[in-house]
Amino acid sequence: MPILNILILACLIAIVASLASSLFYLVNDKGQSRKMVKALTVRVTLSVLLFILLLLAWSQGLIHPHGLGG
Repeated sequence: MPILNILILACLIAIVASLASSLFYLVNDKGQSRKMVKALTVRVTLSVLLFILLLLAWSQGLIHPHGLGG
C-alpha cells in the first residue's frame, strides 16, 4: 500500500513539473516552441496514466472511496 501512495505522489509531482515546464516555454518562447506542446502532451499522458492507475487500484481493492460528508 505505501508503494501505491508513493507512485501516486510521484505521478502528481511529475504532472505539476510538466505543467511548470510548459509555462516556462510559453513565457520564454512566446508560444512558438514545440517544447511547450511536448510538455503539455506529457502532462496529459501522465494524467491519463494516473487515472488508469487509480481505477486499477480501486478495482483491486487497494483503495476505497469514502464519499463526501460521510
